[in-house]
Amino acid sequence: MAQVSSMWGILNTSPTRHTIAEDVQGIVTGSMVSALGLYLLAKVGLLTGGMAGVAFLLHYASGVSFGLIFFLLNLPFYILSLRRVGIDFTLKTFAAIALTSLIVEFEGRLIGISTIDPIWGAILGGLLLGYGVLALYRHRASLGGIGILAVYLQERFGVRAGLVQLAFDLTVMVFAFAVVSPAVVICSVVGAVVLNLFVAINHRSDRYVVLR
Repeated sequence: MAQVSSMWGILNTSPTRHTIAEDVQGIVTGSMVSALGLYLLAKVGLLTGGMAGVAFLLHYASGVSFGLIFFLLNLPFYILSLRRVGIDFTLKTFAAIALTSLIVEFEGRLIGISTIDPIWGAILGGLLLGYGVLALYRHRASLGGIGILAVYLQERFGVRAGLVQLAFDLTVMVFAFAVVSPAVVICSVVGAVVLNLFVAINHRSDRYVVLR
């Protein structure tokens, strides 16, 4: 009984190892919270950074499903993940991206929000994404793309993952001026800054290290 409980994380006494069940719940809940953050941003027509930001740009410009674009954009980054980070991280990240993409597609059928202030939507969306990404990071997963590169750079060179993403996100916002209005870009920058500062402050490889 003790072995079964430990496997499911109930009696797990190791401070540096997650059980399979702990990883599953971390990836599922991280994906759910991330999808909710993306839904709020999309509800007010905003963007974010990383591959999600690029997916938003293509979605707004073409009308193609955000979830589908987001899933496809991340496919090339699995090669980097396999070569540099490992198969465990790659499989978890694939699962997180697939689940997040799927939930985003159905979120509108499960939640109805009539009005939300763009700035407030940017802040809430950024924070929710931050919590989701942090949960995934702590279970050795990410939302792919730049997240994969950011985790690799942090583990290899000690560069904060949040700061790597922030630099890329600001680049995405510059290109956003060609697709959306300046007001939308400004609100989106607020959300991206909230997201990445939250991750930069709360995620450090030397403070929280988990292996399996």
